[in-house]
Amino acid sequence: MSEDVRVLIADDQALLRASFRVLVDATPGLTVIGEAGDGAEAVEVTEKERPDVVLMDVRMPEMDGIEATRRICGSGSSSARVLILTTFDLDEYVYAALRAGASGFLLKDTPPATLLSGISLVARGDALLAPSVTRRLISEFAASATPRTTRDLTGVTAREREVLTLIARGLSNTEITAHLHLSQATVKTHIGHLLAKLGARDRAQLVIAAYESGLV
Repeated sequence: MSEDVRVLIADDQALLRASFRVLVDATPGLTVIGEAGDGAEAVEVTEKERPDVVLMDVRMPEMDGIEATRRICGSGSSSARVLILTTFDLDEYVYAALRAGASGFLLKDTPPATLLSGISLVARGDALLAPSVTRRLISEFAASATPRTTRDLTGVTAREREVLTLIARGLSNTEITAHLHLSQATVKTHIGHLLAKLGARDRAQLVIAAYESGLV
């Protein structure tokens, strides 16, 4: 990316915000454009400063990270992507945030290098779904007893369903290419069609759609 990735840090703990700010600002290609102490402030600063990525804590006063994520990702005026930060690797709130539009999540004790690469990854439009715990979390809560609207896959072709299934299982584009004996370009085309047909922002939302549709 030719310009620095603009980052907003949203966490109710001032010490953590300061720590993340020092880390991000010290990294070439990344810059912090603001901080927020709760979800409402995160929404407000996002609308004003237009960050590329919002590092969003889940549990905050006034408005939590889930509602803030829903408002940011549901806003037609914002292209910001949300990266959830949580203390717990199996947290129902994280699944809810992914459903609200977040592009992935990291634990707060994630190594600095992983956090920084995650910010860059999400800024490029990818989803941070590599850790196996993410897939386990999505699987658990997608299959929970809580009633949810079933995702309709009408209009999705058989081949696109195959690609969607493999995405939900955590395969990369390269792995999907090898598994289905397709070219990289063809796989990317199928993913583009899936994003459009399912109204998904990125790969994370495709994983959610696969589970909610019962495909996986």
